[in-house]
Amino acid sequence: MDATRNTVLEAWMTEHGHSSNSLAEAANSAIERLTGRPGGLDGSSVRAWKAGRVAWPKSTARKALEDVTGLPAVALGFVPRDRPSSALASPQQEDPDMKRRTLVGSIAAAAAAAAAPGTTSPRRIGMSDVNRLNRRFAEIIASDHRYGGQLGIEQRAAAPADEALNLQNAGSTTQRVRSNLYASAAAFRSSAMWAAIDGRRYSDAKAHMREAQALAEMSGDQAIKFRIWSHAGTMYRHMGRPSDAFAANDVARNLHLTRRDPLFASLGLARQGAIHGAARDLTGTRRAFEQAQDAMLRADPADYRPVWMLAFYDQAELDHLALSAYLALGDYPTAEFHAHRCLSALRPHMARSRAITTTRLAHAQLAQGAPEAATATAMKVPADAATQHARVTRMLQEFGAALRATAPGSATVQAWTEYSAAWRMAA
Repeated sequence: MDATRNTVLEAWMTEHGHSSNSLAEAANSAIERLTGRPGGLDGSSVRAWKAGRVAWPKSTARKALEDVTGLPAVALGFVPRDRPSSALASPQQEDPDMKRRTLVGSIAAAAAAAAAPGTTSPRRIGMSDVNRLNRRFAEIIASDHRYGGQLGIEQRAAAPADEALNLQNAGSTTQRVRSNLYASAAAFRSSAMWAAIDGRRYSDAKAHMREAQALAEMSGDQAIKFRIWSHAGTMYRHMGRPSDAFAANDVARNLHLTRRDPLFASLGLARQGAIHGAARDLTGTRRAFEQAQDAMLRADPADYRPVWMLAFYDQAELDHLALSAYLALGDYPTAEFHAHRCLSALRPHMARSRAITTTRLAHAQLAQGAPEAATATAMKVPADAATQHARVTRMLQEFGAALRATAPGSATVQAWTEYSAAWRMAA
């Protein structure tokens, strides 16, 4: 069977300005930091990854790539090697390193080809079809963390959901594959939902949510159910409807997945803390974030988790949510503390989160009577995020209004006015 090109890795390299040789050099440096010995990768190694001739690099190379990119190997388009059927029957015996990075489970043999001309045998739909969809899902996750909120991302996520559903009727399959196809369709719809939320297109987000919820129920996948209902809680929080936000987030938090995996429990609690902040409940906010931090510390990093979870939820995201909560509460020193801690820990691919966190930090500094420092912080937000990301644009407009009210007629206001005008002209 011909190798499948790793278009996800190619896209990441293009976006970050890496040639095959420069990525090899960066990975070799990471290997030296990990092992104390220089790595032996070169441009041909990277070209083999891009061409798909090496679909699953050796463990040291994978760890080096994850350190360089800030993404798990599966989110870079790599596919774990096939495992024997006994491993599928006994997941608790799987190697933790492989288990953590697998998107849905081990990849089965390629699906049977379409029937030869002149026969009526149906096509066999297999896990290779699911895996192909999951590679595209990893691309969307990467784009979301880079750009966020864009209508194009929403549309790119919605289309493969229909493709996953069409595969249900394209041939015969097993119940396991059928459940995975529904889960894949739900995952794509949930990403379309999130892009619409991030772009403040709430009517579209609700439509995606309803479709995603129905698909998730048919899949029986607890993780994707958690993602959809947790997104719903965030949507209602952004809409200023804390009661609905609590109700939706409680659905996610009450799934048995949160009792099995403390990291899911932590995310549910952190988002609960953000809702408490929006509801101006200081006691509830503090309690939720204390519990979220405790749950995160109890989580085993070797446990299997889906790619969307691995790609974003960590200490930096917990601090990002705490920043939002304490900013809403008017506790600006605590908000600033969490902003600095978040920015120091954000992984390189979290461009959208960096822009939002930087903007919120500027608000916290301005509210503490430091207009010069706040303006310098706001000017660190990249122009593309300032003009193309709906949430960032709105928050910077609010920052400008607050700055003019705080220091009317000052040189700082003049500098900000000129700077923001240059952004708009470049857009």
